[in-house]
Amino acid sequence: MDVLYKTIDVRDLLSSSDTPSSPISAPDLRLLISRLDSHSLRIKSTVQSYLLSHQADFASLFSQCSDVVSKSENLSVQVTSLLNLISDQPIESDVRNIIGEIVEKRRELVEKREILELVGVLSELDRKFGVFRKNVESGRVVEAAEGLRELKLLLGVSGNDLVEEPIVYGFLRKQWTDCFDEIQDLLLRFVEAAVRFEQEGNTVHIKSRASVNGVDGVELYTILKAMDVADILDYGLAKVADLIIKHIITPVVSARGIPSFMEDTEQDLVPEAVLKMVPFNPESHRTKVDGEAMYSDIVQILKFINKFICFQNGSWMRCLGRLTWPRMSDQIISNFLSKVVPDDPSNLGEFQEIMKLTTGFEKALKELLFISPSDVKDEKLSKFTNNIEVHYASRKKVQILAKARKILLQSNFSLSQDYVTRISGLNKEANAGDFSNHVELLFSSEKCVVSEAAKELMDLVHQILKNVCLLPPKVGLEFYQTARNSLVLYEAIVPVKLERQLDSINQAAVLFHNDCLYLSQEILGLAFEYRPYFPGSVKEVAVFVDLAPRFQLMAEDVLQRQIQLVMHNLKQAIDGANGFRNTHRINQFESAKFCIDQVSFIIEKVHIIWEPLMLPSIYEKSMIVILKTVFLRIAEEILLLDDMAAEETLQLQGLIHLLFDHLSSLLESLLAVDQRGKSLESQRDNLDDFVLSVRKLRKLAELLNMPLKSITAAWESGELAYCSFTASEVEGFITAIFTDSPLRKECLFRIEYSNVRV
Repeated sequence: MDVLYKTIDVRDLLSSSDTPSSPISAPDLRLLISRLDSHSLRIKSTVQSYLLSHQADFASLFSQCSDVVSKSENLSVQVTSLLNLISDQPIESDVRNIIGEIVEKRRELVEKREILELVGVLSELDRKFGVFRKNVESGRVVEAAEGLRELKLLLGVSGNDLVEEPIVYGFLRKQWTDCFDEIQDLLLRFVEAAVRFEQEGNTVHIKSRASVNGVDGVELYTILKAMDVADILDYGLAKVADLIIKHIITPVVSARGIPSFMEDTEQDLVPEAVLKMVPFNPESHRTKVDGEAMYSDIVQILKFINKFICFQNGSWMRCLGRLTWPRMSDQIISNFLSKVVPDDPSNLGEFQEIMKLTTGFEKALKELLFISPSDVKDEKLSKFTNNIEVHYASRKKVQILAKARKILLQSNFSLSQDYVTRISGLNKEANAGDFSNHVELLFSSEKCVVSEAAKELMDLVHQILKNVCLLPPKVGLEFYQTARNSLVLYEAIVPVKLERQLDSINQAAVLFHNDCLYLSQEILGLAFEYRPYFPGSVKEVAVFVDLAPRFQLMAEDVLQRQIQLVMHNLKQAIDGANGFRNTHRINQFESAKFCIDQVSFIIEKVHIIWEPLMLPSIYEKSMIVILKTVFLRIAEEILLLDDMAAEETLQLQGLIHLLFDHLSSLLESLLAVDQRGKSLESQRDNLDDFVLSVRKLRKLAELLNMPLKSITAAWESGELAYCSFTASEVEGFITAIFTDSPLRKECLFRIEYSNVRV
């Protein structure tokens, strides 16, 4: 049969050997057909021979196929019969109904079984509640507490009610809560009966058994165990802990009593232990806290409590410790440790004995399990003593700031008249050392008077910073901060203290101004003076330059406020002259003269207050501003007059001369301030150079009695322009004094078209 599976290549049947792409000729086609027929006959012969040789195999195969077809027909007949049977009798409906009944019966059975189980559980819970009440009534409080704890687990009491649960469970939880409150109240009353405090005598009586509500002879140990089981030991011992602190620990820590112990006594046939605090006798006992005795007394008290209240149960003692130790440690720190912190850094080494006693005390408490052996948070006393340098610094910080505050509050910022008189006549360059408040500014050669508060405060700051150079870094840093805070106190206290004085012209405002200048320059010098000698860590953070500008700004602010107050008063005084009009009339002249007197009085008052106290340069500058404003205002008022009689010009000239007469001594003092160390040449010329506005007012006084031609010539020569007159002012002045005439017109024309530069 292999011939059937071989591939026939037509080219193989041809005789020629042409290429595959060459066409086939007619003879070749006929030859090809002949050969294909021959090949086909050979294939048929081969197939026939194969079938004949395998006849038995093919017969068996055909027989099996016939059997399969026969069985398929039988199966089809049977299925058809089954379908006919089912369609005639619908049994599936009955089966479905039967199955539904079975499911319903099973569900009812499960529900009844669950109800029976619930009834059984409720019955058991009710029985346990009954057992609880019997145990409470018979005094078996431990068993009652254990039963209550079991009920809590069974009822799932957690404070959150489940949404889907039988309502009866809510009632049962409410019943459990009532039972819990009942046993809690009962146990608390037992504790109060067993541990009784006498407040007047600071005595505690501890009975081994107690009776409450007809329940007799319940032991204190049993009561505490029941509390522990019910998880209310903290709550039950809270009041006991509070009273122990109040009546036992506080007298010991504050050196008001020593403990006295009485054990195994009987009171009403019940064994009792008594702890009583015996007051100190001032004549024979210590009146201040003795650390060693205090620690020893507290340890003895806690041993007594551990034996007769906690029954040497470590967890109970630890519970009592959690309730009492925070307050006890705070009292020991405030009443003893903080008070024995050395005042002198050289005595810090003597504190080592206190540190040893404190460490031993906490070790004894750990052995009693009063504090945790492993929790460092309970080592509050050791932590305090180990940080003694910080506490020393904190204590000194409070003392220093209190001293600085006292200095600032007690200083009255006023000087006696005798002091002012002496300082006024003082040679400020030579004899300033005779006056403690007369200081030389650090970055200036000038001197001024400062308040005692500023001087003492700066001395205090210098002393603090000297200590910083000698102290350990941690303490030095605290002292450095204290020095800064002391300076900030001045900024916070003094402006508020002097609030009213700063709104008027007085010594206090000037002293405050001088203080701020003095402090600002002293602060700038602190870094240069001390910083190189500070400990390394302090040197890295120490800075003072940020404080200096704040004091400089305060000084400038108060000075400007003072100048504005003076100028406001002068403005009101000049306003009273009514523009210096009609001074040829007696009443108007008197009013103008009073104005000049008042202006002179105000300026002289300012001079008397400022000159002895201020820095010469600031005094000079401030007075120049004030005098310039006054002189220009008076000159402006007179130049604004549109009509002046001959007599009126003489009166105005007299008023100007009067003003200069009143202020002559002041102008001389200003000249002396500006020309100290220089030779005096011409007082008039120097004053003109010193106060530019004086020229104008003096020249105005001359113009009031000067002929028209002289006025015009003075303008053309530039003399009036040199005195700060303008062409319009001169023209208006001429128009107001001289009547209309050809000469006036000529002079006005010459002034208008002159080439004088103002």
